[in-house]
Order: sequence, then structure tokens, then C-alpha cells
Amino acid sequence: MDDCIFCKIINNEIPSTTIYEDDDIKAFFDISQVTPGHTLVVPKKHVQNIFEYDEELAQKVFKKIPMIARAIKDSNPDIIGMNICQNNGEIAYQSVMHSHFHLVPRYSKDDDFSMTWGDNTGKASNEELQKRADSIKQHLED
Repeated sequence: MDDCIFCKIINNEIPSTTIYEDDDIKAFFDISQVTPGHTLVVPKKHVQNIFEYDEELAQKVFKKIPMIARAIKDSNPDIIGMNICQNNGEIAYQSVMHSHFHLVPRYSKDDDFSMTWGDNTGKASNEELQKRADSIKQHLED
């Protein structure tokens, strides 16, 4: 994509701090550095979101995430955890429409990162939950 900032980073048209690169992915520091070491893992193939991945691309991208995450954690003894986030669509906070994974090292409960999860326990009956599950199962591909 001509106007995609991540494609420009992949093609070295925009500088980045790269920590890993191979034929399929590039991992580089997020410019915002929500916490020190905040890294993006990006497929070199332009896909907008997770819904556009085929099995081959998923294997190429996903298999490298644990390796990169371990390297980030091992690089700093102060890292005590890590959030790995992947957002799809503006409603899900995706701001660059080129699929990417955020690896956000965590140093304490007081660092500059948070996630809020709603609790809807008990709001759907067992029957409603089964109906949702059945609908999803109908769309699964083997």
C-alpha cells in the first residue's frame, strides 16, 4: 500500500528501530513506547487485520512472537510481565490498518498501560451462550 506507514517502515522509507527482521516479518519499536521496549510485530505482506490472514501467513507471523517476547523480557530484569495485543478495526482501537501485534513489557502495576475488561457474568443464559457457540461453530473452517 502506497500510503501505509508500516509498509513504508518495512521498505525502509521511514526509519525505525528494528529489533528483528526476516523474509516474512519485521519487529520494531512502537514510536509511542507505552512502556520501554514496546515492540510491534508486523507481517511484511500487507493485510489489514486478522481476518485477512491465511494459514501460511499466520504460521509465519505467530511462530516468531514467543521468540521476540522472550528476547524483550530477557533484555531487562525489571520486566515482570508482558501484554500481547492485536487489534482489528477502529472499534477495537486499531489505528494503523496494517495488521500488527503489540508486545508491551510490564514493569509494575503503576506503569503507563492499562486494560479494562467488563464483567458480564450471568447476563446470558446457558441457552443463549449455546446458541452463540453453535452459530460460531457453523462458521469454523478446518
